[in-house]
Amino acid sequence: MRRICLALTVVVLGGALAFGASAAVEKTKLNLVAYSTPKDAYGKIISAFEATPAGKDVSFSQSYGASGDQARAVKAGLPADVVNFSLEPDVTLLVGAGLVPKAWKKGRYNGIVTNSVVVFVVRDGNPKHIKSWNDLVRGKIQVITPNPFSSGGARWNVLAAYGAMRKQGRSDKQAIKYLSQLFHHVPVQDKSARDALQTFTSGKGDVLLTYENEAIYANKRGTHTDYVVPRQTILIESPVALTKDGAKHKEANAFVGFLHGSKAQNIFADQGYRSVIPSITRSHGFPRPKGLFTIRQLGLGGWNHVEKRFFDPNKGIMAKIERSLGH
Repeated sequence: MRRICLALTVVVLGGALAFGASAAVEKTKLNLVAYSTPKDAYGKIISAFEATPAGKDVSFSQSYGASGDQARAVKAGLPADVVNFSLEPDVTLLVGAGLVPKAWKKGRYNGIVTNSVVVFVVRDGNPKHIKSWNDLVRGKIQVITPNPFSSGGARWNVLAAYGAMRKQGRSDKQAIKYLSQLFHHVPVQDKSARDALQTFTSGKGDVLLTYENEAIYANKRGTHTDYVVPRQTILIESPVALTKDGAKHKEANAFVGFLHGSKAQNIFADQGYRSVIPSITRSHGFPRPKGLFTIRQLGLGGWNHVEKRFFDPNKGIMAKIERSLGH
C-alpha cells in the first residue's frame, strides 16, 4: 500500500513539475506593426529588450510595410499591440476607429519615437551636381519618390518640397506649382520608401527623395551612395503608440518605454535615425540644416488640415497633380 501511495505521489509531483516547466517557458507574444524602414533597427532593439528583465518572457510578431497601408490593415483587423508609423495621421486613423486611445500623445516625447530629415540621395560623386530643390526640376533630371497615397515617406517629401519653396519666399500658389513640376520629373512611384530605395539602387533615376536614415541604411548595406542635406528641409517625426489591446499588457507598456530609453535610442541612431534625446543626436554627429522646419512651422493648421488639403484622394492637391500625370 505504501508503495502504491509513493508511486502516486511521484506521478503527481512529476506532473506538477512538468506543468510548472511549461508555464515557465510560456511567452507573452506582442504584435508590432510598423512602416517599412525601421525593420533592421527593430531587429536589434527587440533582441536588446528581450535581454532585460521586462522582456525576458516576451516574443514578437512583426509586420512592416508602407505606412498608410499598415494603418489601414490594422483598422481592417491586423492584430497590433504597438504601432510605429511614419506620420501622425496614420495613428489618428486608428484613434478614429477606436483602436488607439485618444491620449496616445501624452508623455515626455508627445508620442514621437524617432526623427529624421528629407534628403537627396544622388549617384556616387553627384555627377548631376544636385544640391538644391531647384536642381530637381531642371533638364531631364529623374526624381524617385514613392506614391503619397500609400507611403508616409512620400508625404514627408511633398511637405519638404512645399515648405522649402515657402522658406525661399515663394507664395503658396508658386509652391504648389513647384510640386507639379517636381512630380513631372518622377518616372515611377513605388508603394513605400524602402521600395523606392530599391528602385534607385537598381539604377533608375538621378536622385532619390527619402529619409536621411534610408541613405545611411543603403551605405551600411554596401550600396555606396552620396546624399545631400538640402538647406531647407523638414524634420520628420515618426510616432509610436500602444493600441487599446496593447495597453492592457504590462509587457507592451514596458516595450514602448524601452523604445524611448537610451539603449534603444542609441540603436536607432546607429541605424541612421535622429534620436528624440538631443544629446544622442549630437553625439552621433548629425548635421543641423540651417533651414530646418517642422510641420507646425508651415502655417498650414496641423496634420488634419494638411491631410485634407494635400492628400484628399479626390480633391487634394496631390490627387490633382496625379491626375495631370495620367495616374
